[in-house]
Amino acid sequence: MSDRARFSFRGGLPRTTIDPRCPGRPQQPLSEPAAMGARGRTYLSGRPLQPESLGDEPQQPATYATYPKQAFQSLGRSGELLRSLTSLPQFGAYGRGDHLSNKTRAPVPGRGILHRGISSETFGGFKHEKELAAGDAFPPRAIPQWSYKQSSSPSCRGRGMLPEPSLCSDDELAACMQGLEMGRGSLGKSRLLPPSAVLAAGDQRFSPAQDVAAAKGTESYGEPVMTRGSSGTAIPLAVNHVKMYCRNEAVYQYHVTFSPDIECPNIRFGMLKEQQAVTGRATAFDGTILYLPVKLPEVINLKAERRTDGVEVDIKIQMTKILQPNSNLCIPYYNVIFRRVMRILELKLIGRNFYDPTNANVLPQYRIQIWPGYAASIRRTEAGLMLQADLSHKVIRNDSVIDMMQALYQKSSENFQDDCTKELVGSVIMTKYNNCTYRIDDIDWHKAPTSSFRLMDGTDITFCEYYRKNYGISIQDHNQPLLVHRPKQKLGSQGQNLTAEINLSPEQHQLALRKLLNDIKKNADAQEQLGLWGLLIDDDIHKTEARVLPPEKIIVRHKSFPSGPDVNWSKEISREKVISAVPMHCWALFCSKQNATRAKDLISCMSKVAEPIGMTFLQPVYVELKDDRTQTYIRSLQSHLESNTSVKIVVCLVTGTRDDLYHAIKKLCCVQSPIPSQIINVRTISQTARMRSICQKILLQINCKLGGELWGVDIPLKQLMVIGMDVYHDPVMGKRSVVGFVASLNKAMTKWFSRVTFQMPNQEIIDGLKICMVASLKKYYEVNHCLPEKIAVYRDGVSDSQLSTVTDYEIPQLLKCFNVFSDYHPKMMVMVVQKRIGTKLYAMSESGRLGIPPPGTVLDHTVSAKEWPDFFLMAHTVHQGCGIPTRYICVFNNLNLSPDHIQRLTFKLCHMYWNWSGTIRVPAPCKYAHKLAFLCGQSLHQEPSAMLSELLFYL
Repeated sequence: MSDRARFSFRGGLPRTTIDPRCPGRPQQPLSEPAAMGARGRTYLSGRPLQPESLGDEPQQPATYATYPKQAFQSLGRSGELLRSLTSLPQFGAYGRGDHLSNKTRAPVPGRGILHRGISSETFGGFKHEKELAAGDAFPPRAIPQWSYKQSSSPSCRGRGMLPEPSLCSDDELAACMQGLEMGRGSLGKSRLLPPSAVLAAGDQRFSPAQDVAAAKGTESYGEPVMTRGSSGTAIPLAVNHVKMYCRNEAVYQYHVTFSPDIECPNIRFGMLKEQQAVTGRATAFDGTILYLPVKLPEVINLKAERRTDGVEVDIKIQMTKILQPNSNLCIPYYNVIFRRVMRILELKLIGRNFYDPTNANVLPQYRIQIWPGYAASIRRTEAGLMLQADLSHKVIRNDSVIDMMQALYQKSSENFQDDCTKELVGSVIMTKYNNCTYRIDDIDWHKAPTSSFRLMDGTDITFCEYYRKNYGISIQDHNQPLLVHRPKQKLGSQGQNLTAEINLSPEQHQLALRKLLNDIKKNADAQEQLGLWGLLIDDDIHKTEARVLPPEKIIVRHKSFPSGPDVNWSKEISREKVISAVPMHCWALFCSKQNATRAKDLISCMSKVAEPIGMTFLQPVYVELKDDRTQTYIRSLQSHLESNTSVKIVVCLVTGTRDDLYHAIKKLCCVQSPIPSQIINVRTISQTARMRSICQKILLQINCKLGGELWGVDIPLKQLMVIGMDVYHDPVMGKRSVVGFVASLNKAMTKWFSRVTFQMPNQEIIDGLKICMVASLKKYYEVNHCLPEKIAVYRDGVSDSQLSTVTDYEIPQLLKCFNVFSDYHPKMMVMVVQKRIGTKLYAMSESGRLGIPPPGTVLDHTVSAKEWPDFFLMAHTVHQGCGIPTRYICVFNNLNLSPDHIQRLTFKLCHMYWNWSGTIRVPAPCKYAHKLAFLCGQSLHQEPSAMLSELLFYL
């Protein structure tokens, strides 16, 4: 227990802006929206002030020395202690902007001038022989022992209320601060600035996930700070990232204006290209903003001539920012440069990836060819700039659309148009003249290449003439119809099962990536393009070290057993009794006459496998239907449920994959007459050899839908609620977004509460969280007679660009829910779950060969993001291809769990999905939320009945 005095309140005086005349000097307090922008971490710099990425206008270095005493009035929240320093003109400070009153000398709670980064001993206070403030970048022995003087007027440093000390001399402080850099230290939560960091006055950088409530002027809350974990066994690992280096000192941003104004972007590009004698060969220009690797004078005025009419145009190039080479603002332009390199290698851009048609793998038996390619992008990671390179494949049919039409015409000329529509509509085609892919949405039989259409300038042109002028293509068949593509339609799935050709092994991955790197290294033009920007790329993928988390024990009714090296317990679960089994006493089975025999076989087999898993099985009410039409099923179900209210679950045998029948049954049983339902395809139970296994899985799923519990794992945290959230975009109802919300109700995580909300089309950020959260908390209290003290939220389906929106929009909604209950202040953690990532993990043997990492492999460094605390976890077993982990990003955390606890809790939850007797890629609540949202979006198109909210009816 620290002897440091504490205070019970947080926050401080109103946020203030930085005076442009003097860094660190406050102006008047801002309004609430402006205050959000003024908040930032405290940074110290021993370098002269220079322009930096966050300032639109260059700062004047000399202004800092103009006001030496006032400059230290607002250093973070402990600035008063430095107010009389005058011997450090280059000691730049950039803090949150909270100020201390010179008149009242009132204590202001704060976090210290390094955002918890300097201990109280540095500037006076109580002595701590061993304790370091979070973020200290020097050991205790490096701290000088200064004299202390008691004072009745307290002042605040960091988080403590400390007595006023006597200040040390300027020379002592300068000597102590020499070489001090921002960093995490042993317990740090601050950012590490490289020695070459250039900070400008007014720099207010802070973590995007930091303290959302404080930015809004409300009570501040926990920061998503995580460090590396240590539990588990270390293993050597390789990742599909390649280390990159930048030799340039900076990237310079300029604003380009044309007078008179030039509206056409191509003319702007052409005029600027003519100025290469001034700008150099390496340029990145978007029409207004120009990026260069070389520094030009602050303002340059050039002349150019517009070739269309000979008018002289004045070009003004003005410097606006100086960026660090590894700045986030430089990453998009590095990716543009790398795309130029890929084009130099004669790779074809299709969508976002590059492919090599010259090395296509032709499969004549399928009449297709597979183009190998790469999905590559440059990212800023914890280890610096990295090239993330992954393999991609494009499957292309050898036949053209006209060939397929001619083949269909030869088969049947009578129904030719209908056959073509059925065969082609929904398919994805690629046009070789521009390497673009399109989905065929319709076929217009009334138009031909000789038909005309209107261009944007109002002129009419035929399709033949258009393709001849723009692509140099002469259309031979003038009778072919027009294929219609409507933009913004969701692409359908296509292709055949060619996993052997596409899912390559880790060693095949490494060979393909080495080939790409060697091609870049050997190509002089590619090296020149990279060299203009000072970029260098390593020769091989990056190698590091990861950890394998300890295996979990699976808990059933009377025993527990290890999950095994492949984390699959299918055999054990078939022999052991589940935790709790709901008896199948009152249930009904519906099937048509033609499937009567299959139904009897199913009932017979289910009765045999029910006893080993602990279920009581009785014969069902058998309802035989005259046919298998949708209306027949619905009417029989309605009639039976109205007359037999004691029925607990209905089982329907259906023939074939009939979406209309499935949707109708689910809508009836989930909305109109709420009751759990199980739909079984006759084809599934026709496999005699696997009949026992199939019946057992059906019974386990039925037990879940009735409220039973299958297995569990040991989760030691008490009064913990785990929440899973996911969003599904409904394609039927105008792509209306469906939000699935699932929350645990007991300590073992075997009881779940679910809610669904609908929101605007294509809306990913959840809007109705408050309704779901309050309902789940009330249900938790109803079951446990207390509210949860800890809440862990796993949010699926959020991209990197939406992370800040989650922190600013969704998390405040969750926090406001706690105000509904009196004196309720739980601790909460919010993790974003990302499955669609390009990172691949490869285990390394002692001989150096690459393989698939074992389940439980976690990587929380090197390739982790610079901006967000995150880790990669591969919880599942991979039998084919490479190990694709799941990325977990901590966007909010005041739960105070260590990284080891967070990672192990996540791994435990990956064992809890009852539809699969093994681990899955994501935590079980995320998967349950996805299943719930998918069912409501695909079949129900409305909220299910509240009577089913405590059952896993959506499995």
